[in-house]
Amino acid sequence: MDFTLTSDQSALTSAIDRLATHFEAMPTDFYGFTLAGTQLEKELTDGEYFDIAGIPDLGPLTATMAVERLAWLPCTAEIALSMLVRPHLATELPRPFAVIENGRPGRFVATAKTLLIINGDDIGVAHPSVDAVEAVDSLYAYPMGTFTGNASVTTLSGSDAANVRKWLRIALAAEISGLLHAAIASTVEHLSIRRQFGRSLGTFQALRHRMAECTVLAGGVRWLVLKAASTEDEGDAALAALHAQESATRIVYDLHQMLGAMGMTLEHPLHLWTYRIKALLSELGGRGGQAAAVAALCFNSEAA
Repeated sequence: MDFTLTSDQSALTSAIDRLATHFEAMPTDFYGFTLAGTQLEKELTDGEYFDIAGIPDLGPLTATMAVERLAWLPCTAEIALSMLVRPHLATELPRPFAVIENGRPGRFVATAKTLLIINGDDIGVAHPSVDAVEAVDSLYAYPMGTFTGNASVTTLSGSDAANVRKWLRIALAAEISGLLHAAIASTVEHLSIRRQFGRSLGTFQALRHRMAECTVLAGGVRWLVLKAASTEDEGDAALAALHAQESATRIVYDLHQMLGAMGMTLEHPLHLWTYRIKALLSELGGRGGQAAAVAALCFNSEAA
């Protein structure tokens, strides 16, 4: 695996960094669950960033790095599916994208122009009318919605469905990676400022050890998803998604513990990342689904 970015990749990631800096600040007096990134989505559209994966000198790996970096932001927009899944469908489909898995509510469904409908091993594509979707209240830090089923669904072939599922896993892992790193950075800032017993919390060895473990786990998620995007291998994608969901479960628990009582309220913005992670933990079959896929794809097992 080559860790050196090309000049084109470096230029693109620098442009993403510059764009992201305009959306890193938290709005004052915000105590909600979902911080919509409407302006972020507009600037990404205007700059044609959603087409990164289709540019030969950039490709899916660069798009994955962009998804991971933009997931650091406190605001949220439909980015991962449009950047990583949409380019691998046979025809050009309108965005935003959303996923409906086994009839459950999904992220960005209420505003989606293209729905990926997952029912077991089958994946279909639908273009819902405005009255076929509706927003639902949720504690997750994503805008959630449900599909009423009043739209024609085109079922993908087995090979196309497998390819879409692969990129869904890569998109999932990339987004979790960015969210984990942002949540860790936010918690580190709190531990550096908050003082107890005459010293900052970050100087206590027990907290430092737990934070180091969280950082190592999050780093593993990032490298696994970058490898999956580079190799475009189904097994690598399943492994990245499994490690992302497995690691996130522990990291989210530890980070909220480190914030003490503030971690149980909306006083601190940590929930803007961790509650999005919680929504992602059950997607694509959750850890059990990813583990079965890893067994089948990486170890030639009949488990999945």
